Amino acid sequence: MARPMGPVRLRKTNYVTLTIGACLCLFILYFIVSDGSDTSTSASSSSNGNQQLLRKPAPAQAKLIGDRPPVRRFNLNNVTITPDPIENREVVLILTPMARFYQEYWNNLMKLDYPHELISLGFILPKNKEGNAATAALQAQVTKTQKGPLNDRFRSVVIERQDFDPPIISQDESERHKMENQKVRRASMSRARNSLLFTTLGVETSWVLWLDADIVETPPSLIQDLAAHDKPLIVPNCYQRYIDPETGKPAERPYDFNSWQDSPTAQEIASKMDPDDIILEGYREMATYRSLMAYMADKSDEKDVEVPLDGVGGTALLVKADVHRDGAMFPPFSFYNLIETEGFAKMAKRLGWAATGLPNYKVNNYICKIVASALLLLTLL
Repeated sequence: MARPMGPVRLRKTNYVTLTIGACLCLFILYFIVSDGSDTSTSASSSSNGNQQLLRKPAPAQAKLIGDRPPVRRFNLNNVTITPDPIENREVVLILTPMARFYQEYWNNLMKLDYPHELISLGFILPKNKEGNAATAALQAQVTKTQKGPLNDRFRSVVIERQDFDPPIISQDESERHKMENQKVRRASMSRARNSLLFTTLGVETSWVLWLDADIVETPPSLIQDLAAHDKPLIVPNCYQRYIDPETGKPAERPYDFNSWQDSPTAQEIASKMDPDDIILEGYREMATYRSLMAYMADKSDEKDVEVPLDGVGGTALLVKADVHRDGAMFPPFSFYNLIETEGFAKMAKRLGWAATGLPNYKVNNYICKIVASALLLLTLL
């Protein structure tokens, strides 16, 4: 038999304990909320503090991705290369390897009447003392021009420094043209030309004009005159002006002997050479009996007379950009026993691009302008 339970006794509620517990809970909640808020405020208000590094990078990354340029598409079939480059607004890239800066070169460049907004310039200079001086002088002229009148400003300008030492310290003409220096010198020139070409040729480029730094006198219409022939490679005749010491009268003489038509003698010489040897033009020690464009000029005013060439010089050489895009460059090695610009003509021909010369269309070299002035002064004294 179950025993009856006694009366249930309830504990009296302790309001003091409940109050303390509630206050404690409120304090904990306040501490948590306050700590998170302070941290966020501190991180957002501190621009250089350590807490900024703890912020999530997602917003910044999203902004960076949004700022990236869109994909650009170019159809090279739409890049025209025509006999009327001005009418068709074709971009010309003028490239100049430069060891010394001649003010006359820059003055002549400024006189070109091809629209400057369609001309991009590219220069490469050696990393030596002379190259430093040339770079400083060039940069001064570029800055002056690009801050000058709009019609004088060029589309763009790139100045590069070679990442290799020049093989010949002296740039004097007598030293540069010694036969024993030619292979190493012209190999270095090829490397410089290729470096300049590969880093500046743009998708919009139609023509490339190679212009030596000592070419100081050309017709203002040089670019459109050469382009009008619509040839893949075309070169004018490079001459030097001087005062004949015997007559005291102005005269001129050939300067660039690298534009030529091949000969059986030269081909026979090449057949007996080692693959690494090169044929050099203009030296008595190696008579090739090639037909040199330098001696093809006549007294007529027919500047548009054309002759086919097997080798070209680089003093003033206009090239369709597609020739370079096809892979024709300046071999710094023996290419069919040819090197640099002559090797370039051979390589272009192997790719199906023929070279043309204009024997009666002349440009002039710097060196003898100085000699001419001195000799003229002597004749007047």
